[in-house]
Amino acid sequence: MKGGGHASLRPNGSVRSIDRGGMHIEHGVHGGSRVVGEHNGARVVNTGRHGGYVQRAYVTRGGHAYYSRTFYANGRYSVGLYRGYGWGGHMYYGYYPGVWYNPGFYGWGFQPWGVSVAWGIGAWGWGGSPWWGFYGGWWNPYPVYAAPYYWLTDYLISQQLQAAYAARAAANADAAAADAQASGGGDGDAAPAASAGPVALTPEVKEAIAQEVKAQLAAQQAQAAAQSSGAQTASAAPAATGDQLPPALDPAQRTFVVDSDVTVVANGQECGLTSGDVITRITDTPDADQTVNASVSATKKGDCASGQTVAVKVDDLQEMYNHFQENITNGMGEMAKKQGTGGMPAAPNVSTQAGAVQPPAPDTSAQKTLQDQQAAADQAEQQVKQETASGGGGL
Repeated sequence: MKGGGHASLRPNGSVRSIDRGGMHIEHGVHGGSRVVGEHNGARVVNTGRHGGYVQRAYVTRGGHAYYSRTFYANGRYSVGLYRGYGWGGHMYYGYYPGVWYNPGFYGWGFQPWGVSVAWGIGAWGWGGSPWWGFYGGWWNPYPVYAAPYYWLTDYLISQQLQAAYAARAAANADAAAADAQASGGGDGDAAPAASAGPVALTPEVKEAIAQEVKAQLAAQQAQAAAQSSGAQTASAAPAATGDQLPPALDPAQRTFVVDSDVTVVANGQECGLTSGDVITRITDTPDADQTVNASVSATKKGDCASGQTVAVKVDDLQEMYNHFQENITNGMGEMAKKQGTGGMPAAPNVSTQAGAVQPPAPDTSAQKTLQDQQAAADQAEQQVKQETASGGGGL
């Protein structure tokens, strides 16, 4: 690019990625975009025009560095905590819950109920929901639940499919707005068309997800017990420690549920995965591009074909893991409310305790930081289009 930076184009002429001034812009094969950059020591991530987050170093506790993320979307702020993992010269960030349940509640979560609990669509509250009508043919909830972790499995999948539907609607709305602007009229339909694809989430794949939920509940029980035993004092200046394997590369962690649109490579060709798809990691050591191989276990119509081996970025795997953990935490909260009702057995102590590290107040400058980065990204995009049209620059 003139003035510095470079861009990569797809064979059809569309922009794949742009790197300029420390900012990386990436367009997925499904049309979504992601902008990552650094600003005044903060990691700034725009996830399209509908939000993003600003991540800053926060505290160090027990030799572990923690980072705060201020999310901004639809006019609202929220804050999450993430633990840093330095591995192979690269930093990864793992979700850290701000609240822990009583250890006994986690134990209850991964043990059989002893009875089969019927929890139909009415109890879930999905009836009439557009996302349910769209994806109902791809995924079938369990008819009954023999254990809490099976209930949590359907909860987690439902959350991912709702996110997938919202992302499709937002992408369609953006495309309609762009078309309207170009043509001077038209408002378009923001909702995706009904899927004609067959059921792709097999019982075997669902069981793999359920077993992962069960394993994570056991791990969280141990973490909650350790949390109850006392906490160390936090310091105000996080510092990187030695190599720490991120959860995304844990040999015991194989099954991943895709959290948002992601582009991967299969046999040298790009293909897309969307929220709710399932992949299985098959290699443990990242290559020079920080990718590992995974097998596609279940996908929806229009996504990468099931059974393919794909190269996926470890950063993307880590975000899938983070959302998996966050949904388990949220799902446990829902079960804490519903236990003892509607045929669901009563749980033991569902009290909570604050995490040893608590998030700060939202960074209210995040909105402007995200807007400034998006404006810079738009400018870079426009330059690429102009240089492509004129045959200038290094393209």
